[in-house]
Amino acid sequence: MQDIHPMTLVEHPHAHEAALADGLAQDIARRLADAIAQRGHALLCVSGGKSPIPLFKALSGYPLDWARVTITLVDERCVPVEHPDNNGALVQRHLLQGPAAAATFVSWVPPTFTGGAAPAWPQAAAQYETWARELETRLRPLWPADVVVLGMGLDGHTASLFAQAQGLDAALSTDTATLVTPVRPPHAPHDRLTLTLPALRQGRHVALQISGAAKHTIYQLARENPGTQRPVSLVLHAPQHPVGVWIGA
Repeated sequence: MQDIHPMTLVEHPHAHEAALADGLAQDIARRLADAIAQRGHALLCVSGGKSPIPLFKALSGYPLDWARVTITLVDERCVPVEHPDNNGALVQRHLLQGPAAAATFVSWVPPTFTGGAAPAWPQAAAQYETWARELETRLRPLWPADVVVLGMGLDGHTASLFAQAQGLDAALSTDTATLVTPVRPPHAPHDRLTLTLPALRQGRHVALQISGAAKHTIYQLARENPGTQRPVSLVLHAPQHPVGVWIGA
């Protein structure tokens, strides 16, 4: 087993989901306020899916200077903005509400994208690369992110870093010049754009949110056995800054 230095991994266990969402929202709000005080602006990167919805609702009500906050994603499915699986639409419905509606949101999918059957991977990847480079021109002046909020799947993926995905090698490359890259998961639906592993590690603070016994087991395996079979393990090991792990029952 490879140990993780105690100063790089800080666990925050909670008895129930509401307490986790409230605690993590308070922690994020404090970090964003500190970033605004120190640098005049804050960048928050968040995950999609159902798990962070309680967090989004709790965070959206904090009385921050949201006009100085930019919110973007850690990954996005290559689907139109009106598609039910679009992460950006979920963020807009649940986080960009109340006081947080004053924040700037950087979408990952061009509004002109209409979807349709994806071509073979080399052609699809070339198309998505164009989006990725355009997105980077908006994110690079704000980088690194002040807070990166990650989730984890039962297969050990985080963001859209999936084991055996097409494009994974590029996403795990040590090239720190690339923030965003396309991948095609082996089983999950939709091609994706994702922050690269170096981009995730560059975040001034990374928060991993997990809940339930099954995910806790996967997390423990990832914590003890770093490798590409569970890409989340690569975020937990050798981070540039401490990683907070927020654990719900």
